[in-house]
Amino acid sequence: MRGTVRVRRRVRTALAFVLALLLFVPAVGRAQAVRTGRVVTDSLWSYALGTHKKVQVYLPPSYDGSSARYPVAYYLHGWSGDETNWVKAGRINSSMDTLVARGMREMIVVMPDGDDSWWTTSNSLPDVPGCLRRLPNYVTDAATYCVPWPHYDDYVNYDLVRYVDATYRTRADRAHRGIAGLSMGGFGAVLLALQYPETFAAAASHSGVLWPLEWAPEGVLNRPAGTPDSMWTRIWNNAVGRSVRAVFGRDTAAFYAKDPVRMLDRAKARGAALPALKADCGTGDPFLAGNRAFRDALRSRGVTLAYDEHPGVHDWAYWRTHARESLVWLATQIAAP
Repeated sequence: MRGTVRVRRRVRTALAFVLALLLFVPAVGRAQAVRTGRVVTDSLWSYALGTHKKVQVYLPPSYDGSSARYPVAYYLHGWSGDETNWVKAGRINSSMDTLVARGMREMIVVMPDGDDSWWTTSNSLPDVPGCLRRLPNYVTDAATYCVPWPHYDDYVNYDLVRYVDATYRTRADRAHRGIAGLSMGGFGAVLLALQYPETFAAAASHSGVLWPLEWAPEGVLNRPAGTPDSMWTRIWNNAVGRSVRAVFGRDTAAFYAKDPVRMLDRAKARGAALPALKADCGTGDPFLAGNRAFRDALRSRGVTLAYDEHPGVHDWAYWRTHARESLVWLATQIAAP
């Protein structure tokens, strides 16, 4: 009897081992079968800026082995960043590979260099010699940072989009083009999509500065709850403050001109098809009040915004995690067959 029990135990142990092996082998096969895309470092001449600009382009796993055309998601960096941030710090290429392996539709992801421009046209012409003298220590290419003609919105909408569509196999229409970004880039993504709704079908913001009026000169009456009135004073003399003053100007009217909510109002007034919009922000982020104000302003206008708040602060740990969500969301918006 004892011998029979021992035999049965051995049989059960052997069966468990075989089952585990059968489960493990397909898992290994799947891991080995995951294909990776590649990141291309490219550059283009921008007529809007009067200089060459660098750009990184993620090409999905099937790109080189097919003749297919792909939707395009543009991902914008934040202040003091460059075109390499989303790959080096955000590991967006690895996120794309993983998501595609899990069944998400493939997209080309374009990551341009936008300096400290706020992705819009500056309120004043730059002092190029002064810019070269005050070059921030994180800038590696002075010639392309101190641009003579700062029209970064036109650079993205015209120069960059046309270059990408002419150089890569894209689905070159609004329905298959989206844009996203973090912090300054979150502001830029939403602003560009509302400024050029004929170009972008969807826009997503991570920790974006979606309520720039909180940085406007003293006297703005509709600062969101939780925004300190001393914001303008605190940033006036630092590097961020210099870029804000150069881009947005020194008066309230200039800030209103670049306010995403008012950009949305203008798009609605001219009957434009609004892009799908998404925003998220960390509950410990300094721009949380502005994101909530943007959310509430859109709700009061009957405009749909996919909005989320998550634990986290204004850092790459947060953006790496939640960029996967915006990639999936953008794919549902622009990667339909």
